[in-house]
Amino acid sequence: MITTLASFLAAAPAVADGPVEYRGYEAPAYSVVDTLGPIEIRDYPALTVAEVTVRGGFTRAAGRGFRTLADYIFGANAGAEKIAMTVPVEQSPAGEGMWTIRFVAPRGETPASLPAPESPAIRLVRTEPGRQAALRFSGLASAGVVRERSAALLSALDAAGRTPAGPVVVYYYDDPFTLPWRRRNEVAVPIAD
Repeated sequence: MITTLASFLAAAPAVADGPVEYRGYEAPAYSVVDTLGPIEIRDYPALTVAEVTVRGGFTRAAGRGFRTLADYIFGANAGAEKIAMTVPVEQSPAGEGMWTIRFVAPRGETPASLPAPESPAIRLVRTEPGRQAALRFSGLASAGVVRERSAALLSALDAAGRTPAGPVVVYYYDDPFTLPWRRRNEVAVPIAD
């Protein structure tokens, strides 16, 4: 019996659940299905998100989008309801000088179950399940650092014969008051199966 179990475990793909919580905040569960050195290949379920698209430079757009979404979860919505903060905050390119910022809704929420935002700029949407390659890093997630980490991620995927299926996104797990060396950031990209 032990030999059979050991053989099964050795043959099974590497699967580990991603964080369900990070420093007291809910985070999306994901499965790690493979690794390429420091890069995790993850399968994510469908998620409900609140998103806003803003114009501006990388850092300024992140701040503007974050504030708009923070107002929504702190009560600027039809029911004046507070919605739990989750991590990570996502930033993705949305065209020339445009960025989409997303907050993931708490597990169990749907676009229909969330209160309607007061701001017409906020959209409540359901994402599709998908596979992503993610590279974690600490420190400040400046535009230059994100470019460097994105290039490293894409280069490693190319060397492994993996094809990106969309643009690189940035995940911020910590608030701006967290000391840089304690911050968790990630660059991630959807990939073809």
